[in-house]
Amino acid sequence: MKSKLIALTLFLSIFFSSCNTVDDLLTFTISNSASIKIQSTSPINLPSEIITPEVTTNSSAEFENNKTKASLVKDVKIRSLKLSITDPSDKTFTFLKSVHLYISTANSEEIELAYADNINVSSNSVDLICTDKRLDEYIKADSYKIRTKVTLKETLTQDVTVKAEMKFKVTADPF
Repeated sequence: MKSKLIALTLFLSIFFSSCNTVDDLLTFTISNSASIKIQSTSPINLPSEIITPEVTTNSSAEFENNKTKASLVKDVKIRSLKLSITDPSDKTFTFLKSVHLYISTANSEEIELAYADNINVSSNSVDLICTDKRLDEYIKADSYKIRTKVTLKETLTQDVTVKAEMKFKVTADPF
């Protein structure tokens, strides 16, 4: 009886570790970026919304490069979202109180992607807190929209252009 228990434990540990290994082999990252322009006319301490142009996904090519296809993708989540000021180059995020980014497609409802509240950084980049929502249908689409809601804590004397760099963790089924 004791040897059967040991064998069963060994079998289950090999089975579960091999499942994780297979998932690791079928997990890859897709990167996308969007440009967000914060207008100097944005009000202070009031949320204002910014709609970015549609982001074209390169997911079909990424799926093919990783030897899979959209129909086999079983889980997509955002891994990281970093905002960096691209113009003016000497500007820092001291002007920003909070930022929330939302994602949507023509066929999908809008959901929150990432956010940061009470921002206290004096650099030109900030990492946002990512939600754990499933993003399969958004990344499988040909394009998606990013809506940004910002709250400023100081007046901007000129427009600020921010680049949003997004990394998505994709896991696919083997067949």
